[in-house]
Amino acid sequence: MWLSPEEVLVANALWVTERANPFFVLQRRRGHGKGGGLTGLLVGTLDVVLDSSARVAPYRILHQTQDSQIYWTVASGSSRKEITKHWEWLENNLLQTLSIFDSEEDITTFVKGKIHGIIAEENKNLQPQGDEDPGKFKEAELKMRKQFGMPEGEKLVNYYSCSYWKGRVPRQGWLYLTVNHLCFYSFLLGKEVNLVVQWVDITHLEKNATLLFPESIHVETRDQELFFSMFLNIGETFKLMEQLANLAMRQLLDSEGFLEDKALPRPIRPHRNISALKRDLDARAKNECYRATFRLPRDERLDGHTSCTLWTPFNKLHIPGQMFISNNYICFASKEEDACHLIIPLREVTIVEKADSSSVLPSPLSISTKSKMTFLFANLKDRDFLVQRISDFLQKTPSKQPGGIVGSRKASVVDPSTESSPAPQEVSEQPASPASPLNSHQSFCVQEVPTASQGLLKLFQKNSPMEDLGAKGAKEKMKEESWHIHFFEYGRGVCMYRTAKTRALVLKGIPESLRGELWLLFSGAWNEMETHPGYYTELVEKSTGKYSLATEEIERDLHRSMPEHPAFQNELGIAALRRVLTAYAFRNPTIGYCQAMNIVTSVLLLYGSEEEAFWLLVALCERMLPDYYNTRVVGALVDQGIFEELTRDFLPQLSEKMQDLGVISSISLSWFLTLFLSVMPFESAVVIVDCFFYEGIKVILQVALAILDANMEQLLGCSDEGEAMTVLGRYLDNVVNKQSVSPPIPHLHALLTSGDDPPVEVDIFELLKVSYEKFSSLRAEDIEQMRFKQRLKVIQSLEDTAKRSVVRAIPVDIGFSIEELEDLYMVFKAKHLASQYWGYSRMVASRRDPSLPYLEQYRIDASQFQELFASLTPWACGSHTPVLAGRMFRLLDKNKDLLINFKEFVMGMSGMYHGDLTEKLKVLYKLHLPPALSPEEAESALEAAHYFTENSSSEEAVPQEEQEGSGSEDVQEKRGEEKGTSSPDYRHYLRMWAKEKEVQKETIKDLPKMNQEQFIELCKTLYNMFSEDPMEQDLYHAIATVASLLLRIGEVGKKFSARTVRKPRDCATEEDEPPAPEPHQDTAREHQPPAAGDPQAKAGGHMHLGKVPHESQVVVEAGSGEGEGSPSQPLSDDETKDDMSMSSYSVVSTGSLQCEDLADDTVLVGGEACSPTVRTGGTVDTDWCISFEQILASILTESVLVNFFEKRVDIALKIKDQKKVERQFSTASDHEQPGVSG
Repeated sequence: MWLSPEEVLVANALWVTERANPFFVLQRRRGHGKGGGLTGLLVGTLDVVLDSSARVAPYRILHQTQDSQIYWTVASGSSRKEITKHWEWLENNLLQTLSIFDSEEDITTFVKGKIHGIIAEENKNLQPQGDEDPGKFKEAELKMRKQFGMPEGEKLVNYYSCSYWKGRVPRQGWLYLTVNHLCFYSFLLGKEVNLVVQWVDITHLEKNATLLFPESIHVETRDQELFFSMFLNIGETFKLMEQLANLAMRQLLDSEGFLEDKALPRPIRPHRNISALKRDLDARAKNECYRATFRLPRDERLDGHTSCTLWTPFNKLHIPGQMFISNNYICFASKEEDACHLIIPLREVTIVEKADSSSVLPSPLSISTKSKMTFLFANLKDRDFLVQRISDFLQKTPSKQPGGIVGSRKASVVDPSTESSPAPQEVSEQPASPASPLNSHQSFCVQEVPTASQGLLKLFQKNSPMEDLGAKGAKEKMKEESWHIHFFEYGRGVCMYRTAKTRALVLKGIPESLRGELWLLFSGAWNEMETHPGYYTELVEKSTGKYSLATEEIERDLHRSMPEHPAFQNELGIAALRRVLTAYAFRNPTIGYCQAMNIVTSVLLLYGSEEEAFWLLVALCERMLPDYYNTRVVGALVDQGIFEELTRDFLPQLSEKMQDLGVISSISLSWFLTLFLSVMPFESAVVIVDCFFYEGIKVILQVALAILDANMEQLLGCSDEGEAMTVLGRYLDNVVNKQSVSPPIPHLHALLTSGDDPPVEVDIFELLKVSYEKFSSLRAEDIEQMRFKQRLKVIQSLEDTAKRSVVRAIPVDIGFSIEELEDLYMVFKAKHLASQYWGYSRMVASRRDPSLPYLEQYRIDASQFQELFASLTPWACGSHTPVLAGRMFRLLDKNKDLLINFKEFVMGMSGMYHGDLTEKLKVLYKLHLPPALSPEEAESALEAAHYFTENSSSEEAVPQEEQEGSGSEDVQEKRGEEKGTSSPDYRHYLRMWAKEKEVQKETIKDLPKMNQEQFIELCKTLYNMFSEDPMEQDLYHAIATVASLLLRIGEVGKKFSARTVRKPRDCATEEDEPPAPEPHQDTAREHQPPAAGDPQAKAGGHMHLGKVPHESQVVVEAGSGEGEGSPSQPLSDDETKDDMSMSSYSVVSTGSLQCEDLADDTVLVGGEACSPTVRTGGTVDTDWCISFEQILASILTESVLVNFFEKRVDIALKIKDQKKVERQFSTASDHEQPGVSG
C-alpha cells in the first residue's frame, strides 16, 4: 500500500536492496523469505518484540536522490506481488517525468505530492464510514489476521506486550484479544509460538501471583492451562479478558452475538492504540456498573460523570462524591459507601440553575424538582458544559404523561391513608361468585378489577384498627412514625436521600402499609412503571386468550402459590396472579415462566397492585436476579457456586462436611429462587425480601451463611443429606417475626419436620442482625467478580452436560467411539458458533433457541456442512467434493428445513466410515438418487419416475417417516390406507411405536433402480474419488471395466423389458382418470423392468412384488419435488400422469450431465452399445436402468475396488486437523526456521 512519505536515515540497516533506479529503491526485510542466517533470526525476533510494522509489510519502496543521504518511504507491501505492482507503476508513470527536473528538492517535493494525491484518492471512497480506529491499531489488526488466519469479520479489540510461559521459559511476544479469540504470537531466535484459544472454550480465568509466575493471568481450557505475565498494565488486560469471556458465555447462554454500539460518541482526539471496540466495551462496563448501583432500567446509558459535592440538609454537610448523568437521570454517589445516594429522574426536574460562586461554595448548581425538593451540587469542574448537557437531555425528556393514571397510582402508593376504607366490603362478594366477570377472559377490563388499585393484603385483611393489636400494633405504629419522620427529613419518593439511616430503618422492618411503596422505590421498578404508563394493561389485553407452554405451566402452578394464604384461596387472587405471570411471559418469551416465579409474584401481589407487582417482577427477573428464571436457572446455579465459595472462606470447618453430604446444591436453589419465601414462615421471609430490595443478593447470601453458622454443631454431626436437610428445615420453620401484625399463616413446610424436643424459636430480626455483624464484609463488587468466575464454570458444565446428552442420543451401532463422538460434537458446535460470530450464516444464528432439546440447539446449514464434509470425509473427490457434500446434505436433511442437527450429521459420517463394503456402497448409491441428486444435477429426474407408480398421495401422507429408512415404508402405507377409512386404535399406535423403536435395517432390495444419467454421475464421482489414491491407475482400470460391464447389463435389461412394459404404458396413456388402488399397484408391478443380470429375471414383474411401494415413494418424491425445480409444490396424480404420458425420452445437453471433466478413455471403455448415445447425441436413454445388486456384484469382481472401500480410515486424525482450522482449541507450536546455519 502507498504510505505517506516519512524520512529514513539509515536505509540499508536490516533491509536488503532487491531493485534500484536513480530515484527509487525496492527493499526486502532481512530474515524474510529464504535464507537470512543468524542476522535474519535476530531481525525477526526484534520485529516481534518491538512490534515492528515490517512483520506485516516485509517489502518497501524508498525514494532517494543521488546527492541526498535522506530516503523517504513511499510504499510497503506484504507480498512480492503487491510491491512489484507499485514498483511497476512508479517506473511507468514517474521515471520519465522526474528526469526533466533540475533540482533534487523539486523531485522530492513532486514525488511526495504525487504519493499524497494517490493516498487521498484511495481514501476518498472510504471516508463515509469514518476513520474509527487509529492507523497503528489497524496495522496491528492486519498482523493479527495474517498471523492467525482470521477472516475479515474477526475484530481486534486490543493487543498487549507480554510473556507466555512455555514450561519454565517465558516467551516474549504479543497477546491479541479479539471479539471471539485470545491469540498469542512470539518469535525468538527461530522458535515460534502461535496460540489461539476461543473465548467460549475458557473454563477458568483469574489474575494471580505465585512464586513461579509473578503477577500473571491464568487461563484454563478443557485441555490445558496457560500463563501470561510481564504486562505493563495487567489490571486493564485482565478486565478486558473478563468482559470478552463474559460475552462468549452470554453467547452460549442465549445466543446473543456481540453487536458494536454505533451510538457511542467519537473521541475528539483518538488515542493511538485504542480501538472503537475497546471504547465500546469500556462504555458497556461503566453502563452496567452505573445501572446496577442505582437500579436503573436496562436501556439507560451513562453519558459522563464528574466529581463534586452535594449539600445534605439533614446533617448540614457538603458530602464529596461523584455525579453521574445519563439520558433520563442525574445520580449522585458519595465516596463513603453509606453516606448518601441520590437519584433524580429528569422527568421530575423543573429548574436547573447556576448559583453564584463563592469561596465557600465554588461553582454551585441548583436542581429543583416537582416534589418541591432542591439539590445543591458544588465544586463542579466544568459547570457550563454540564448545564448544557443536562438541558439537552431535558429537551429530549418527554413531558409528564396524562395525570389520570399516574396520579391515581401515586395516591395509592405514596399515601395509603387516602384509600377508601369500604374497598374490602365491595369485593368480599366477588370471590364467591363463579360467574364473576373475572372468570371471563374476554370481557373484563384490568382497571375495573380491585387488584388494579391495591394489594391483596388490604382486600383480605380484617379491617381492625392498630389499637386492637396491643403491643404489636403499637410497634407497627412506631415503625410507621419513624418512616414518616425519615420522609420529612430525607424526602419521599424517588428523589429521597438514601443513607445509612435508611438501611437501619429497613433492617428494623418496613411497616405493612409502606412495604409496596418502598419495594418499588428501592428496586427501581417505580421508574420503569412511571415511564411506561398503560404498558401492563396493553400486555394483559394482548396475552389474554393466548396459549403456550408457559401459560400451561402457569395454570398448573396457580393453585400451588401460597395456598395457605386466604388471598389465594379464591378466584380474585388467582386471577390477578394469572394475569401478572402471563403478561410477563408474553413480555419476555426467553424466560416465559419458571417455577418459583409464582411464589415470588404472589407475595408481590399482596403488597402492591397488579401493575406494581408486574414491574417488581420485571426488576427481579431482569436486573436483580439475572438469569435466575431461565430454562436452566443459570443465575441461581452461579450464586450457588458463590455460596459454596463463601462457605469455604467464612466457615471452613463446615465447608468440607457440606460438600461430602451434598447439601449445598439441595438447599441453595430453593432458598435463592424463592428468596426464602418457600422455606420460612411468610411473615419472617418477607422481612428478608425488604432487605433484598434495598441491598440486593448480598443479603440473601449473608442470611444463608448465618443459617449454616447457627446450625454448625448439628450439621457437623449429621451422617447423611436427609439428616442435614431435616436440621435446616426445622430451624427455618421456627424463624418467627414477633412484630408481624398480620394473622399468622400456617407454614406447610412445618408439617415435614419432627422431633421430641420443642423447637427453639429464632427471631428474624436477630438472624438479620447476626448476618450483618458476621458477614457484612461482603461487597457488591466482590459478588460481581465471583459471579463472573462461577458463570464460566456453570455454563461450561452445562455445555458438557449438553454434549453428553447429545452423544447419548446417538444410536450405539453408529460405529464411532464415545471420544470420537465428543470430538465430532465439538467440531460441529464450533462450526455453528462460527456462523454466529462471523455472520456468514445469519439463518442459523437466528434459529438457535436454548430452550430447545440439546440435540436441536446446534444446527448447521449446507455451506457449513460442505466445509466439515471436505475436511472429514474419507472420500476426497478433489474439485467434485462440494458437489458430493451438497448431495449428502440433501440426503440427511430429512425435514427439508435446510439445517441438519448433530445426529443427522453423525449418521452421514458413519455411513462413509463404518460398515462393510455393501453399506458404504449403499450410501454412495443413495447419493446419486433423488432427493440427494438435485434437479440441476439430474434434469431428467422426473423421467426416472416413469419406472415406478405415480401415486404421490402415499408420499404426501407420510413425508417424514419415509425418509427414516425404507424398511418402515410398509407400515406407512398401511397407515395411509387406514387414514382413509377409520381412525386407528391405540394398539395400532403401540405397534407403530414399537416398530419405530426397532433399529430397522434397510435391505438392498429396498433401493430403487438407477437410470443412465444417475449412473453416469456415480461413475464421475468414483473417478474423482480415485484421483488422489496411491493405487490410482489400478482403480481407474477396475472402474472402467466395471462401468463397461454395467452399461452392457443395462442395455440387455432394456431390450428384455421393452416387450413386457410396452402394453401397460399404452394403457396408462389412454386412461383419463386415475385407476383404483388395486389395479394401480398391479400396473406398477408391470412397469418395473426386471434386471437383466439377475438370475430371477425370467420371473418378470413378480420378483419385485415386495418392493413396489418403497420404490414408488422414493422416486415419486424426487419427480414431484425436485424434477421441475420447484421443491415446494408436489405434483398431483393428474399432473404426474400428464407428464408421464409424454415421450419418455428427453434431450439432455452434455453440459447438464456435468461430465466434461470425465476422461474419454476412463469410464465408458468398451461400452459400445451405450457410449455413442451419450457422447454424440447428448441424449440420455431413459429406458436404461441398473439395480444396486448389479453394481455390487460387478464391484465385487474387482479386488482393488473392494480393498479401496474396505480400507479403514482414522477419523481422529481428520478431527485433529479440522480443530486446528476451526481454532477449536489452542495449539502451540515450535517451528525451527530454515537457514540458521549462516
